[in-house]
Amino acid sequence: MQLRRRRLLQLAAAAAAEPALPRFAAAAGDRYPSRPVRWIVGAPPGGALDLAARLVGGFLSRRLGAPFVIENRPGGGSNLATDMVVRAAPDGYTLLLVGLAAAVNATLYDNLPFNFIRDIAPVAPISREPNFMVVQPSFPAKTVPEFIAYAKANPGKITMASSGNGTSVHVAGELFKMMTGVDLIHVPYRGGAPALTDLMAGQVQVMFAIASSSVEYIRAGKLRALAVTTAARSPALPEVPALAEFMPGYEASTWLGLGVPKGTPAAIVDLLNKEVNAATADSTIKQRLADLGSTAASGSPDDFAAHIAEETEKWGKVIRFAGLKAE
Repeated sequence: MQLRRRRLLQLAAAAAAEPALPRFAAAAGDRYPSRPVRWIVGAPPGGALDLAARLVGGFLSRRLGAPFVIENRPGGGSNLATDMVVRAAPDGYTLLLVGLAAAVNATLYDNLPFNFIRDIAPVAPISREPNFMVVQPSFPAKTVPEFIAYAKANPGKITMASSGNGTSVHVAGELFKMMTGVDLIHVPYRGGAPALTDLMAGQVQVMFAIASSSVEYIRAGKLRALAVTTAARSPALPEVPALAEFMPGYEASTWLGLGVPKGTPAAIVDLLNKEVNAATADSTIKQRLADLGSTAASGSPDDFAAHIAEETEKWGKVIRFAGLKAE
C-alpha cells in the first residue's frame, strides 16, 4: 500500500496548493455564495472519497469565489454525515458528498432518523469507480466461468473478503452470489487494506475490491483480476473482461455525487449542478479523478435522482436476498 499511500498524499498536496480565490462575480444574479460553504464528507481525511470532494470543492471555490470547506464526519457508514445535512438549513451552505452507501443504507439499517430520497435533494453526479473481482495468482480458477464451476464444486469452502459489512466491496460480492447461486463465506474486515493483505497471503480466496485499492496489485502480479464489475471494461485494465460478459445484467460500482438538504432553492441547486458539471468536464479534474481510479461523471439533478432511486431499489433487493443487517 506504500505506492497507493504516496499517490494519495501527492494528490492531497496538489488539492491544497490551489491558486488564491478570485473575487466573486455575481453571474448567478444573486450573492450565493456570500460566505464559506460546508461540504460534509462521511469518510476520514486522506482517502479517495475525501480527495474527490477536495478536488471538486477547490474548483467550486475558484469559480464561485467563496471557500468550499471540507468537513469530515465519518461514522455509521456515512449516516452521521447524512443526518447532519438533513438537519441543516436548506440554504445552500451545507452540502453532502453522496455515495453508494446512501442507496445501500436505506435497506441495510433499521430505523434511520431520515429518509434519504425524501430528505436529500440530488445536485449532480461526480464520479464512478469500478470494483475488480480478484484472487491470489495461485487460485485454481483463471476465469469467471472456472471460478463459478470451482465454487459450485466446493460449496461453503471459499471465503470472500470485504472492507466491511454493507460496503460496495461486500454488496458487489453478494450480487455475484445472488446471480450465480454459489456459496461463498463472507469475511468482513475493518477496511480494504487488511482484507487485501490477507487475500495476497492466501488467508481468504476472493474479493470484489475497489479499483483505487487493487489496480496497482493487479499490475504488479500480486493479484489476478478475473473481471471488472462495471457493465463495460475499465480503461485502467482494458484486458480484464467485464462480469457482464459472462453474467448479462451484472453491474456494480462505487459512485459519488453532491446533495443538499431538501428545500434548497432551485436556483442554488441549478448553479451548483452547472459548476459541478464544469468541474467534472475539466481536464485536470478528470485526470486527478482517474488517478484515484475513478471516471468523471455528469448529469442533471433529475438524472442523479433517478440513478439514486434505481440503485436504492437494486441494492435493496440484494440486501434482502442475502439477509444483511448493519452490525
